[in-house]
Amino acid sequence: MVVGLLNANPIVYKKKERRARNVPTVIDEYAVEPIDEQEIFDYIRDIKDPEHPYSLEELKVVTEDSIEANDKQSYVRVTFTPTIEHCSMATLIGLCLRVKLMRSLPSRYKVDIRVAPGRHATEAEVNKQLNDKERVAAALENPNLLELVDSCLESTYA
Repeated sequence: MVVGLLNANPIVYKKKERRARNVPTVIDEYAVEPIDEQEIFDYIRDIKDPEHPYSLEELKVVTEDSIEANDKQSYVRVTFTPTIEHCSMATLIGLCLRVKLMRSLPSRYKVDIRVAPGRHATEAEVNKQLNDKERVAAALENPNLLELVDSCLESTYA
């Protein structure tokens, strides 16, 4: 048992089998497959939880159902569910989600990261931090925090 964790023994779920994506049969520089919920989920499912050796998918912090994507409006919303109401890592998890999507999606996308309603004690504060460009930029200027984010994202680049 790990000492000092608020949720030392989280419930771990089985990962979903990866589904094949539709690949256009004609390659054209202007033909681009629209980005959908499955693609967003594939980008973020393997992000490692900061406190545990499990992915956000295995802890059901993120699910395919918690993602909204609108390619025509260049909009993505990910609603994540911390494992406990007082999760001290909620802001870091949200930052990892945001950074992974910033690095994976074209720059035209607006990304909205949210804690599931009623699932965290400081939900409004976490949501405000995660969706404030200046706060996110300041967080990413901190080398220690950036190193932690990168370690959580490491498995998503395989």
